[in-house]
Amino acid sequence: MSGSVLVTGCSTGIGYAAAHYLKQHGFDVVASARNAQDVTRLRREGLKAVQLDLAEDTSIEQGLEQALSMTGGQLYGLFNNGAYGQPGALEDLPTQALREQFNTNLFGTHHLTRLVLPLMLKAGEGRIIQNSSVLGLVAMKYRGAYNASKFALEGYTDTLRLELTNTNVHVSLLEPGPIETRFRANARAAFLRHIHMDQSRHQADYQHTLARLEKPGPSSRYSLPAEACLPPLLHALTSPAPKARYPVTRPTKMLGWLRRVLSTQALDRLLLKAGG
Repeated sequence: MSGSVLVTGCSTGIGYAAAHYLKQHGFDVVASARNAQDVTRLRREGLKAVQLDLAEDTSIEQGLEQALSMTGGQLYGLFNNGAYGQPGALEDLPTQALREQFNTNLFGTHHLTRLVLPLMLKAGEGRIIQNSSVLGLVAMKYRGAYNASKFALEGYTDTLRLELTNTNVHVSLLEPGPIETRFRANARAAFLRHIHMDQSRHQADYQHTLARLEKPGPSSRYSLPAEACLPPLLHALTSPAPKARYPVTRPTKMLGWLRRVLSTQALDRLLLKAGG
């Protein structure tokens, strides 16, 4: 397979693994990252790379322009992977923190997608893959900002898929559960930046939240490496009939089924037991 693909959020984790994997499978990959030092490192590793911060429209526009200069102005695929999690009870979350969460996880993705779509429509083909989450299917406490951004991404993507009917631009959702990445470390930094534990009625629970975020090793016995997301991503990019959704990890598949068969009260009890 050939064709140019832009991947966001490539400093670590799923985006990093995806950029190298897709290059190995013959794609002309442009990796992007928010920090300049990560862009330099990606280039040293043999990848085309650009700086692109999903929280800044100007950075998105300049990053895409640089990426297109590397691909001859063409773009077959876009993997909207870049995101982070903002922990904290909603009552403790400053509105600015919620804005920052949506700026990166949804509004930046929208801005980039909207810039890329005319290129794909003109070319008569294209693939857009959105990296969602099991928390775009079910909600867990103290993850409200992230839950909301991923629920919104799911609805956004379903709408986009409908609007692209009768074109050859296909849209898919990747829905990982627990994946071994730096997600928890980044979430811990966001938590400490915005949440004042000593002023919250959730202080005791927050101690457990911090312990979870600081725990080394896999976050769950069901955790999988980032590489588990790569075969579904490749299928979404190459199949003549890509799926609308690709659940990854056992918890995603299980919870996707349980939310359809359990009552709201029963599902709440399950999620309260699982979350913290």
